[in-house]
Amino acid sequence: MHEPDYGGQSQRILAIPTKRAPRRLIDYLDDDEIAAVIAAPELKTWSGRRDRALLSFAIQTGFRASELTHVRIDDLVLGPGAHVRCRGKGRTDRCTPLRADLQRVLRSWLRERQADATEQPLFPNARGGKLTTDGLAYVIAKHVKTAKRHCKSLRSKRVTPHVLRHTAAMTLLRHGVDRSVIALWLGHESVESTDIYLHADLALKTKALAKTPAGRERGTRYCPGDRLLAFLEAL
Repeated sequence: MHEPDYGGQSQRILAIPTKRAPRRLIDYLDDDEIAAVIAAPELKTWSGRRDRALLSFAIQTGFRASELTHVRIDDLVLGPGAHVRCRGKGRTDRCTPLRADLQRVLRSWLRERQADATEQPLFPNARGGKLTTDGLAYVIAKHVKTAKRHCKSLRSKRVTPHVLRHTAAMTLLRHGVDRSVIALWLGHESVESTDIYLHADLALKTKALAKTPAGRERGTRYCPGDRLLAFLEAL
């Protein structure tokens, strides 16, 4: 717009198609792996009880790493209509409902948390401050390492905060939740963003295949050509 002499060149540059890169399937945890990871923290320690609540919270809500580190005590609403408020990418606010089992874990954690103010982080570090994204990744990697001793399928997976986010989405999808609801749950801008979960879930594809009728092969009658018929008649 500022250099009209280069308009034609700019159009040719913009017309160049983008390079297509191969897209690998996303990683996520199945039910046994989820149970192993949540059971990994040692509940005899303060950090273990915090980590149990943190992992349970992350796997159910599907929060991004930055959202997990920024969630505050006053973002929680427990009781009837329990939910947690979150400000995600693009400064968009959303509310995520909480299951009864997670509410019990969070209530227990809040009683131990004993924060001076509700503006403080829900899951603080050892000094009471906000967890960093590196600190969050360390906590997850630490407990995944423990869980791998009891769950062999975890040994081939690299579990990150985003894998826990994918796990939340796949759990919703497998229980029949509509893609538009999953997009709202995760704070996606469009429903198309959830297509990656459809491609990743082999179980859903298998169920879809089972609903299709099995094809029946119909035999065909052999019709010999003129040359073959002439040869046979000449015998």
